[in-house]
Amino acid sequence: MKFKKRSKKFLKDFWFLLWKDDSLKGWIFSIIIIFVFIKFIFFPGLSLITGTSLPLAIVESCSMYHQGNLFSNFDNWWEIKEEVYEGYTINKLDFEKFIFKKGFNKGDILFVIKANPEKLKVGDVIIFDSNYQNPIIHRIVEIKDENGEKIFFTLGDNNPQQLSFDKNIIQDQLVGKAVLKIAPYIGWGKLLFFEGGKSPSERGLCD
Repeated sequence: MKFKKRSKKFLKDFWFLLWKDDSLKGWIFSIIIIFVFIKFIFFPGLSLITGTSLPLAIVESCSMYHQGNLFSNFDNWWEIKEEVYEGYTINKLDFEKFIFKKGFNKGDILFVIKANPEKLKVGDVIIFDSNYQNPIIHRIVEIKDENGEKIFFTLGDNNPQQLSFDKNIIQDQLVGKAVLKIAPYIGWGKLLFFEGGKSPSERGLCD
């Protein structure tokens, strides 16, 4: 009985401190509990469900940006980019069927699932490891099959050409596949802390 009473009192005090205590101690306690929940329960659980170590990805560059963002004019964008994609035998009708056909913006948060190499196709947006500090988020423009293994080639929608890390991406580099933009710009809450360490050309909003 004493254990039951003590447990009940503990839960009551815990609930008060977490939700009803407006003192500084209450606020600090709430922040700590939320941090612990997100880091040790929410993200591990989400990783287990999605099958990737990065279920939520913040876009950190403008490499997939389309002028105007959500209000961009796809026809105008394609007129500029058509020649680039012709080299990969991707036409306008093909691209219109791709996910994120209007790209996405720096600071957007993407929902990511496991990237199954056998099911990936041209037009998918993948997250992969390279020699950079953080994973790259680019669109697949070509897939080759070498010795029974899929080799991927990507391109950033806003880039004029492939970069070195866009080529010969092997299956072991895959982190996940982006399937949904769930929070436009919200990622800036984190990016602001790292902008100062970037080169001047990589800082600020996309334009």
